[in-house]
Amino acid sequence: MTSIFTPDTEFGSRFLVEVVRGCANLCRFCWAGYNYLPVRAFPKDRILELAKRAKPYSKHAGLVSIALCDHPEIESLLTELVEMGFAISPASLRLDDLTPTILDLLRRSGERTITIAPEVGSDRLRRVINKTVTNDEILNAAEMIFAAGFENLKLYFMIGLPTETDEDLTAIRDLTLQLREIMMKHARPRGHIGRIVGSVNPLVPKPGTAYQWLPMTDDRVISQRIRRMQTLMAGIDNVYFNIKSERHSFYQALMSLGDRRVAPAIEAAERNGGNWRAAVAESGVDADFFVFRDRSADAVLPWDIIDGGMKDNFFRNELEKGYREEWTLPPKRHKDNARLLTVLQ
Repeated sequence: MTSIFTPDTEFGSRFLVEVVRGCANLCRFCWAGYNYLPVRAFPKDRILELAKRAKPYSKHAGLVSIALCDHPEIESLLTELVEMGFAISPASLRLDDLTPTILDLLRRSGERTITIAPEVGSDRLRRVINKTVTNDEILNAAEMIFAAGFENLKLYFMIGLPTETDEDLTAIRDLTLQLREIMMKHARPRGHIGRIVGSVNPLVPKPGTAYQWLPMTDDRVISQRIRRMQTLMAGIDNVYFNIKSERHSFYQALMSLGDRRVAPAIEAAERNGGNWRAAVAESGVDADFFVFRDRSADAVLPWDIIDGGMKDNFFRNELEKGYREEWTLPPKRHKDNARLLTVLQ
């Protein structure tokens, strides 16, 4: 195994280690949730051994996972990392398994910020995308987070989702204001007010998900919704939102939904230093064809040559359930969760 520690990377000299692979919640937009099944945890002893080897080079551990709390020994793992002197930064935490003990351990390690992903502001739209938490559960979790002494909260949201309306955008603002009230309630007695930082990204439909047939929402519509979000979130003290542009997401979608005919644009972007607009123009690739085309009538998709373990019938059923605003609740976790693939197919 080769490990490189250098400040000249996105995460600096942080010790990054994967803790759990996969997630059984199966949000309909999430490639990783579908394609990393079955859920499996890496052995605690292996993680701790890697941490011991990394300790001379790094004091900060980044725990990589889309379902960190699914690790069956997460509390004892965190305890031993804290005892080793690591400051611990988890990836975005799933709310349904968050506990006061986990929060206490993260806080004791020196962490000041917790990251969660409500994805949207309304319970209705969460049923569409199969994000199986409610606003009440999010607010209860925030109460637990700020009561544990955390100062800051980072939020991930998306726009441009199927069936999205202006009411859903307003709901993001309303949920954020409620979260801010909880933060302020706990911050005032301490004499220090933290902040809430929101990251908003347009949906990029991904192959191997329930949204693989969908076009990306028209860039003019995304631009309108970005401006609407900027208006909604303006002037709220201690709340800062970073909203990604539609052009940035457009080229992500081209990479996601394109086939081999996109290769000339990729080569041109490599030559010109990553200027995708110029690369598309130079190569003559019809980017709109790949990004904004509905594929629901396509008998074959370019990525069908890759078997991710899930069948098209399952994805189509999930897409239809989303339009009916129905959740697909995850099966109970069990030791033999390899059976999860059979259950879902």
